[in-house]
Amino acid sequence: MKFFSYESKFSQLLLKLCYACYLNLLWFVCSIPIVTIGASTTALYYAALKVVRDEDSHVGAAFFRSFRQNFKQATVLWLILLGVGLFLGADGYILYHLRQTSSGTMAVMWTLILAMVIAVGVLYVIVLEYVFPLLASVVNTNKAMLKNAFLLGTHYLFATILVFAVHFAMFFVVVAWFTPLIIFGEGLCALISAWLLSSILIASSGTPEDREALPEADGSAPGDEGETP
Repeated sequence: MKFFSYESKFSQLLLKLCYACYLNLLWFVCSIPIVTIGASTTALYYAALKVVRDEDSHVGAAFFRSFRQNFKQATVLWLILLGVGLFLGADGYILYHLRQTSSGTMAVMWTLILAMVIAVGVLYVIVLEYVFPLLASVVNTNKAMLKNAFLLGTHYLFATILVFAVHFAMFFVVVAWFTPLIIFGEGLCALISAWLLSSILIASSGTPEDREALPEADGSAPGDEGETP
């Protein structure tokens, strides 16, 4: 029956769901030491992009290849972002309680400062969304990765919102509705996000012969050509 043939859309959907479970398991296991979350997430997106583009059927091999190749840079970027995230979270927590216990002019001042911290937090989330998919796609310095992640995230704002919505929806469904869906977890989020971001990442990475800097034309995020290794 064509419905159950390997080439049918139904079979391909089931295959993608199996990939999602497998990638979710690999990502979770490789993220257990915490400091490896960056390398694990980069490898997850590398494999997810391969699946979305039908470039490689050996998902596990692709995952571990990226994990090894990008381990050092991904770990450095992750530790930087983790430190920034903890700093923003602590600031937000302190400012919220200062606002709650203050009145008058002081309450207004703490509210304004808290609003600025929240705005910075939004920009932080944008960078966090793009930096690891970008690292899985191009070669560049840490500074350029962070800069280009920010530029891509703010330039392609609709895609940024969709990627955030995918992760938020998965979190909400798992926590509040049907916990067993956690077997798909980050694997399914990465596949959907890779599908949403694939064309953006291709446009930003240039030609296969020159993937070391992001182009300055076509509205893509400009790269730091002098900073690429």
